[in-house]
Amino acid sequence: MGDEELVARAQEGEREAFEVLVERYKVKAYHIAFDYIRDREEAKDLSQEAFLRAFSHLRTFDMRSSFYTWFYRILVNLCVDYCRHRRRVNWVPLGDPEKRLENQDGTDASSPGALALAEETSRKLGAALDMLPPRQRTAFLLRNHEGLSIREIAQVMKTREGTVKAQLHRSIITLRQNLAGLLNAHRLQATHTRRLVSA
Repeated sequence: MGDEELVARAQEGEREAFEVLVERYKVKAYHIAFDYIRDREEAKDLSQEAFLRAFSHLRTFDMRSSFYTWFYRILVNLCVDYCRHRRRVNWVPLGDPEKRLENQDGTDASSPGALALAEETSRKLGAALDMLPPRQRTAFLLRNHEGLSIREIAQVMKTREGTVKAQLHRSIITLRQNLAGLLNAHRLQATHTRRLVSA
């Protein structure tokens, strides 16, 4: 069944129909929340809260947008409010730093220096995202982490597509400026590592 039919059934009191929608979107919802919060338990709580709010306000949904757009708007607003009250997002390193990886140049990415650099990179990336204004951060995460189209982001954020493009453009410029020093440090570290390997 499509989302529209499931929503219609849920609005008529068929709870099982809404449970299908939860199963359909719970993974994406968790990923969006985690992108904002960087805390697994908080992300689970926020995604569950978003579904509860969606269910309690389901009768107000008028089908003018898709269900997932309407639902993501609820979730994103919850995440933004959470970050605003918390004031600072607790960013953690992406991936498993203990997992041994190999860089493209053949060096060991799990060496102490590489791990430290990876953790510092992740921390600075998180800090740079945290410094973005809420609407820029929302547009950036929905586009680059969730793969939503410009049109879908505009629907989630209740704004024009041109505004979304502008927010994305500004977010990229700001991130580049904030990360310029980090990227230079990374290049210097990679050059130093290659020299040690070839020595």
